[in-house]
Formats: sequence, structure tokens, C-alpha cells
Amino acid sequence: MSGPAYWGIAGYPIAHSLTPRLFTIVGEKLGIDAQCIFVEADSMSEFEANIEQLDGDLWLSCTAPLKHSPQARLGVDGPEGVNAINQLKRKDGVWSGTSTDGVGFVAACRHIGIEPNGSTLRMRGGGSAARAIAAAWAAEGGRIIPSEGRRALLSGPWDEAIVESGNATLAIDLDAAAGGGDSIQLEAEQQVSISYGDDWRIDEFAVIMVAAQHLEAWKHLYAPEKAANLPILSLLLEKLSSFN
Repeated sequence: MSGPAYWGIAGYPIAHSLTPRLFTIVGEKLGIDAQCIFVEADSMSEFEANIEQLDGDLWLSCTAPLKHSPQARLGVDGPEGVNAINQLKRKDGVWSGTSTDGVGFVAACRHIGIEPNGSTLRMRGGGSAARAIAAAWAAEGGRIIPSEGRRALLSGPWDEAIVESGNATLAIDLDAAAGGGDSIQLEAEQQVSISYGDDWRIDEFAVIMVAAQHLEAWKHLYAPEKAANLPILSLLLEKLSSFN
């Protein structure tokens, strides 16, 4: 298949992002090439201005603060309850998108030996990543203990998975700042973070998750017809280590 003219990352801050490297690795495996780009934008208006001169198809992973705006401005719907996207695709001038935060989190958990079904996740935060993770975790049979953060976890398709207390298998502070920000310690058997910095390692959960959600983006949005040919997560991480 032919690839897009451009692929990369959009949002702010994004200088630390591994996404362009992941596009290159997966593209090489599938025989697809494109120009890697960093679209720095702290608003949807700035995003649209920065891509105005980019002709052709475009694949972008989106981070804050662009996860909500594309729905109204580009006519892209996020998953039910999540109401946000983190992956965008422009093909022949038409935009589509999805959220892979949740399914990427679940895949990363399985990679480190944690099965959501029957497990309890203590989660701080209520933003787009929190809602995506809650939806995916609940869909896989997991329980969730919300912990107070900057924003509450609102009602959604995860409601039946919510429990008020109990022993948590896993914890995550989704209010930790991007780029390797510190997490508040939460009570659980194990705590992970989805924030990585410049000194990242491939055994960090945050790096495992960003690689996992990138594979999910190829599978569900960018090139679903190539899903069977995608590298497995462990191989993608191994290839990524050569960039560090």
C-alpha cells in the first residue's frame, strides 16, 4: 500500500515524543514511508495553521491540548464516553480518528503480566486518558477505584466497574505532568506511569504503552488492512531501543 505524505505527532509539548520513531519502525516493517513531522500547537487554531501547507494524506498522533478540539473542528467522533481522540488520519481531505489510550494501556498491562479481568485499578484523574483507560479496563472485566485528582472521573460506560474501596492490583496517577512528571503515590500492589522523559528506557511502562497504542492506531485507523503484518509489541520495543 502507499503511505501518507506525512506522519508524526501534534500537540504541546511534543519534543520528547517517541511517536515519529515508532512510525519509522513500523513503516519500515510494512514497506511504507512518509516524512516525519512534529506539529507544535497549543490550540486547534494553531494546529490548523501549521498544517495548512501540508498537501496530501496525513497521519498524526495527538497529545494535549488537542485531544478534544478535533471532534468539533474536524468532524471526528471519539469513542462513547471517552469523547476525545489521540489519533488522526486525513485521507483525500477527509478526517477520521480514534482513541487508543485505553486499548494501549490494556495491551501494556498484559505485556507486564497484569490481566485486567478480575483485577482492580486505582486511578487518579478524570481527563481524556483516564476516560479511555476506564472504558477499556471495564470492557475487559476489570474493576476501578477512582482517586481524587484535578478532575473527577465522570459517569460513563465504566460505571458498573466502579468500586469504592478494596485492594488494588495496579495504580496510576494520570495527573502526572507529561515529559516524565512525578506521580503521587497511590495504594496498590504496583504503580505505573504513562509519562516518560528524555532518559526513557524500553522497560518503562510509559514507553511500553506508547508503543502499544501506536500499534493499535495502525491496526484500527491507519492501515487496518495490514494488521496481520504489524510487528509484535516486544519486537517494536526492541527496535525502538536502537534509537536510544
